[in-house]
Amino acid sequence: MFRRIVLSSTMRLRYVVMTSCDPLLIARLLNTADWGCMSNPTIGATQTNPLDVVPEEMPFDTPYGLPISLDRAQACLQAAVAEAKRRNWKMNVAVVDSGGNLVAFQRMDNAMLASIRIAEHKARAAATFRRPTKVFEDGVQLFHLNYLLAFDDVIASRGGIPLIEHGSIIGAIGCSGGTDSQDEIVSKAGAALINQVPATIK
Repeated sequence: MFRRIVLSSTMRLRYVVMTSCDPLLIARLLNTADWGCMSNPTIGATQTNPLDVVPEEMPFDTPYGLPISLDRAQACLQAAVAEAKRRNWKMNVAVVDSGGNLVAFQRMDNAMLASIRIAEHKARAAATFRRPTKVFEDGVQLFHLNYLLAFDDVIASRGGIPLIEHGSIIGAIGCSGGTDSQDEIVSKAGAALINQVPATIK
């Protein structure tokens, strides 16, 4: 039996802290007075709304770079498919360029047809929003920030990962066909050929 986990405003605030790149903001939010206000339901008038937080810097501010080449996109596909084959998983894998345009795609034998577009969607969202799609999954599933689903082209499912080289996004990879956790493992195998973690993503 599954039980819905309801997280407090404190946990939602932690999510804002986790995705922020401003150390002064984090220090202020971690102040004990702020946390005490969040955890005390009797202080309704002064309760902090985590969505009111204004970071000093833009989170996930990785610049868009030149688009990934076909050869390198295919190399990412091959690495992802090799990992899927090693685990006997049937996957659809897509690689897009820095503008979210499809560059390369591969459907493994008997991979789920419905996952073709999902793999492309994950890759496109990871590139255009400049963050792993797991960020959206966590926001909706763990922190109940359902407003995220109102944004065009968001997909709240892990398995989409930006491809970052020399601090710029050159594309993204997306996988679908298994569980979200399986999709992410396969995507990471493909992304590992290129990825460098930018300083703004904590």
